[in-house]
Amino acid sequence: MYEELTEILRESENIVFFGGAGVSTESDIPDFRSEKGLYHAKQTYGMSPEQMISHSFFMRDTEMFFDYYKNNMVYPEALPNPAHLALAKLEEMGKLKAVVTQNIDGLHQKAGSRTVYELHGSVLRNYCMECSASYDLDYVMDPENCHGHVPKCSRCGGTVKPDVVLYEEALDDEQIRGAVEAIGKADTLIIGGTSLVVYPAAGFINYFRGKHLVLINKSSTSADGRADLVIHEPIGQVLAEAVAAL
Repeated sequence: MYEELTEILRESENIVFFGGAGVSTESDIPDFRSEKGLYHAKQTYGMSPEQMISHSFFMRDTEMFFDYYKNNMVYPEALPNPAHLALAKLEEMGKLKAVVTQNIDGLHQKAGSRTVYELHGSVLRNYCMECSASYDLDYVMDPENCHGHVPKCSRCGGTVKPDVVLYEEALDDEQIRGAVEAIGKADTLIIGGTSLVVYPAAGFINYFRGKHLVLINKSSTSADGRADLVIHEPIGQVLAEAVAAL
């Protein structure tokens, strides 16, 4: 099975990878939509994760939003896993042209990937809602810069918001355009670590018109029937072995 993936990679010249939470779980970043994540949010906060990280909740109870966000969405010690590293290697070889990710952890860039479209933003970027001053993750996580859990701008005192797309917020136009264009030009699209249930991001794969559609995910997805190759195994192991064999 891995041999078939290696062969597809070998003959491809314009690969795009489309990934989700399953890519980061192998770096010990839990999927907040999992049964465990749902249970934790309900038990601790009395709400679902989707409610906790919605725009309306951010505006209504910014203190509790940041309490949840800092404890459940931010993992500054996380390191790239074999999947991230294999994709960076593919890009270095000139085969992978872009990574389109639903993740917000910045691990693809940390692994060395250069062309990354972050559909849902990044915890690494933050900005003041009043004066637009930019701040890194360390600033947001430092209690000295916060009023309670809420980070405040050192210039004007405004609330510093993560550059993350919350529920009820629109995706960034520039990221959408880049992702759609990359997928539309690809000769091979690898979908990995995503159940393809989060829209509009999951709908982007419909722009693919290339030769090979590969799906790597532990569980079945709605796109399994359309794929040329489906592998229900850990994505880090699959990509690492397939790329190493090139």
